[in-house]
Amino acid sequence: MSTPEIGQSGTTVDEAPYVTIVLPCYNEQDHVIDEVERITRAMDSSGYTYELVAVDDCSTDGTLARLEEAAPRFPHLRIRAFHRNGGSGTVRRIGTQEARGEIVVWTDADMTYPNERIPELVQILEKDATVDQVVGARTTEEGSHKLLRVPAKWVIRKVAEMLASQKIPDLNSGLRAFRKSVARPYLRLLPPGFSCVTTITLSFLMNQHDVHYLPIEYAKRAGKSKFSFVSDAYRYILQVLRMIMYFNPLKVLMPPALWLVAIGVVKGIWDMVQHPFYFPANTVMIFLSGLLIGSVALLADLIVRSRGE
Repeated sequence: MSTPEIGQSGTTVDEAPYVTIVLPCYNEQDHVIDEVERITRAMDSSGYTYELVAVDDCSTDGTLARLEEAAPRFPHLRIRAFHRNGGSGTVRRIGTQEARGEIVVWTDADMTYPNERIPELVQILEKDATVDQVVGARTTEEGSHKLLRVPAKWVIRKVAEMLASQKIPDLNSGLRAFRKSVARPYLRLLPPGFSCVTTITLSFLMNQHDVHYLPIEYAKRAGKSKFSFVSDAYRYILQVLRMIMYFNPLKVLMPPALWLVAIGVVKGIWDMVQHPFYFPANTVMIFLSGLLIGSVALLADLIVRSRGE
């Protein structure tokens, strides 16, 4: 007979919960307990069995101490402390891998997301077996660098929609619930930073898993933002291209290849009319570049289809 697990507060856990909520915490000492209380109230009243996994990402303030001090008040709270800062994606990946629940919820501890609505996300998954992920689609933008962030995120989202051939109301919302069994093969793809939410969205969409978008309000964050506009925006667009290349490289590479070949052919015909039996070096280069990119696209597609995932 197996030994029952012991929760953070000393509570014996005999059965696996239905829901695991992964809560990344990094320098959130002033409001982390308020967030834990809000999530706990919502889940207690929902009737779902759950665990709340608060992962301290090597905070430099008193976040971990506040969590440990409050733990006896929350029997469903489990604390996971990192000894070095791994980043938001690392926290969510490890938290999901260690989750005991069938449904995993990602959210933030900065008071921005309406975490009292987490049971609504879970309920959609429970009632509709065809939906594999529910994303809280924000109706407003309250983040830092708003004048730059809003148009940049719009451009990145439109690129993702074009490449994924699907409408994506919110590409990188931090509030979402999904089936752990469906997400498990994609966890290794999660980058360590904020673009992990973009990755899990595109992983589901590119593999024909149904994603439901639930409109939510988005509040101004408590504390200091960890988002860096230049570096994180760059990582977002890079991750979009990387994920599309990983699952459907033809979508990225074949259009420019065909355009280059077509331009090379048209230019070659024009060159023949102007100077019979003479092809300038740039015409040959354009045509061959298209052929090379097209060959790489076909080879990449062959690799993707032979992975056996």
